[in-house]
Amino acid sequence: MAARGALLRYLRVNVNPTIRNPRECALPFTVLLRRFSEEVRGSFLDKSEVTDRVLSVVKNFQKVDPSKVSPKSHFQNDLGLDSLDTVEVVMALEEEFGFEIPDTDADKIHSINLAVDFIASHPQAK
Repeated sequence: MAARGALLRYLRVNVNPTIRNPRECALPFTVLLRRFSEEVRGSFLDKSEVTDRVLSVVKNFQKVDPSKVSPKSHFQNDLGLDSLDTVEVVMALEEEFGFEIPDTDADKIHSINLAVDFIASHPQAK
């Protein structure tokens, strides 16, 4: 603690403010809020693009008959995948979209529609 005090006493950094009147350059809260919401809105993927990419990933999965794949396909009921296959499909989707799907959310993805909805609403999807 004594060393910290000694260092702080001798290592001072001079700060020269360049703004004379901070009220002149401050942006109103609504401008900041609007700017933030536009940035966030722009970071989500288009749902039709996500649907096409998810369909492509599922069709390329080795245990799936591509002719059975549709936007409303259920992994187990329609495509005949078991729980381990579903995990592999979710892992392939993680790789395709460049982000990790938490286990709690991955357990809820049982169909292509659910996968598309989750990925399209996730800001880290690329």
